Amino acid sequence: MRKIVLEVLTATALTLGAIIALPSGVLASDVMVTQAFARASAVPTARAGTVYMTLMNHGMEMDRLLSIITEAAATAELHETKEVDGVVKMLPVDALDIAKGGSVELKPGGLHIMLMGLNAPLKKGGTLKLQLIFERAGPVDVVAQIGEVAAESHAHAEGSTGN
Repeated sequence: MRKIVLEVLTATALTLGAIIALPSGVLASDVMVTQAFARASAVPTARAGTVYMTLMNHGMEMDRLLSIITEAAATAELHETKEVDGVVKMLPVDALDIAKGGSVELKPGGLHIMLMGLNAPLKKGGTLKLQLIFERAGPVDVVAQIGEVAAESHAHAEGSTGN
């Protein structure tokens, strides 16, 4: 009987030691993605598109978005809209840090995911599947709803000249 008690205590101690020794990191469930949406293509021959969303890090450490994968386009990159020498440009961003307990909004006129080499136009009412690869959380699958065409293109569709 004493031997069994000793074995159970030893097994419990080893299990607790293993749990304590695990590195403190984040799991995919620690990164939450909300409000994911893409803009519909303005024309059937469109070769590029944009995706927006909010990324929240519920983990105990900073995490970093490293890359984006999708079957909808040849490439998907994180971009930022910036004014450089009076000209608005979309510049690639190597990685995106998300602070512990923080959030980052990807939105029109700011950070966004740029899809290049679309396999087909993005159609309003459809969905777009992406996989976000994080440094700590690993892969996170996202489904973005495809909404309206960008406001500038929509104004022209309504008959506005844009002037």
